[in-house]
Amino acid sequence: MALKKIHVCSHCDAQFPKWSGRCSECGSWGTLSESILDAQTEKKEEVKKIAGATVVDLRSLKGGPEIRIKSGLEEIDRVLGGGLLPGSLLLLSGEPGIGKSTLAAQLANALSRDGEVLYVSGEESAVQVKARLERLNCDLGRLRFIGETSVEKIAGAALKLKPALMVVDSIQTVYSSLIPSEAGGLSQIRAVAVKFLEIAKEHGITVLLIGHITKDGQVAGPKSLEHIVDTVLSLENEPGSNYCLLRASKNRFGSVNELGVLEMTGAGFIEAKDPSSVFLGSGSVAIAGSVIGCVLEGSRPFLVNIQALVTKTVFGYPQRKASGLDLNRLQVLSAVIAKRSKINLVTRDIILNVVGGLKINDPALDLAVCAAVISSYLNKPLPAGMAVVGEVGLGAELRPVFRLEQRLKEAEKLGFKSAIIPEGAEYKAGKLKLLKIKNLGELVEILA
Repeated sequence: MALKKIHVCSHCDAQFPKWSGRCSECGSWGTLSESILDAQTEKKEEVKKIAGATVVDLRSLKGGPEIRIKSGLEEIDRVLGGGLLPGSLLLLSGEPGIGKSTLAAQLANALSRDGEVLYVSGEESAVQVKARLERLNCDLGRLRFIGETSVEKIAGAALKLKPALMVVDSIQTVYSSLIPSEAGGLSQIRAVAVKFLEIAKEHGITVLLIGHITKDGQVAGPKSLEHIVDTVLSLENEPGSNYCLLRASKNRFGSVNELGVLEMTGAGFIEAKDPSSVFLGSGSVAIAGSVIGCVLEGSRPFLVNIQALVTKTVFGYPQRKASGLDLNRLQVLSAVIAKRSKINLVTRDIILNVVGGLKINDPALDLAVCAAVISSYLNKPLPAGMAVVGEVGLGAELRPVFRLEQRLKEAEKLGFKSAIIPEGAEYKAGKLKLLKIKNLGELVEILA
């Protein structure tokens, strides 16, 4: 059998006959990995007789309400769009030690009430998995374990057992005997994921794949997996924090804008009782450069603490650094402040941080960012208990934001007494004292 070696980019799936340090298609460095192509098999597949596909009359199908299986944690169900969908294929990723296996074990325990659950591990023994499940107070009555890495053997066991959920920890350890390469390679991951997709769709088995991430924080073989699976979930947290953020970067059956906040305890993950408090930090205290803004993550508002530090630069050009906010957005807002409000930032370094590890893309945070920068520059804090909401244009004008009333209600619920909002916006039902301004110049006057 003739074997042909090729090199495949893990980012764009481009193929090359020789290895190089950089992919010429997408420009990524260090992403080419060796793969083996069976030339004879390809030829056989090309000339093989293809049977006609089964045609389904959609009118003959019985429609009904979408059945969702609750996970036991509302934060997870929120991100998934209401719960797990039978026959779906999910990918869960995250840094080592963040709690991927713990979350998978809790999902397995929750779904065991609807049927047997199959836990597949190529990294841990049955004793180790049992110890984790007992630590999490899981009911072992309907939990089954397989310590296997062959996808063919796993598929045979799954079709025999017909579990409500199958957890695979992790997909990088599973291999297909039909692919002549090592487990974890691009071709292996693609073949294994397709096999699990077949099991999920044809037999109605929910499959949860756990995937490791690379050094740059990407799931190994991302382009090969993202278009195959139904949902891509990721766990994130700040070093030293007990809180984890659950996001969906892809969800065929729900929104990708929802955010789940989970707290890690000795007994596993629990729901954060007050998610906004995770991101507030010391926001209730009046500190120069510290401002409270309000953002929307999906359908839920969060109050976040924006901290800015403006200092004289010791370099030839000013530095701009941002954590949790797009650096380009910070540079644009800094330029608007310098041009429109006559505050000299040309010789100033600006360091910005969003407390709690939240990554923000909401334009409603523009005014809070500007207020934090101006407050730090003037060394004058905003009054305690004040929130700031608004979008800033290039002319320093302020624009109303989407669902302002919902944002302000969240601030009022957490004890805030006042808010700065764009002129023209209304909040009739609340008790907040509103300061309406037209542009950044008026904001400078308030702080000065």
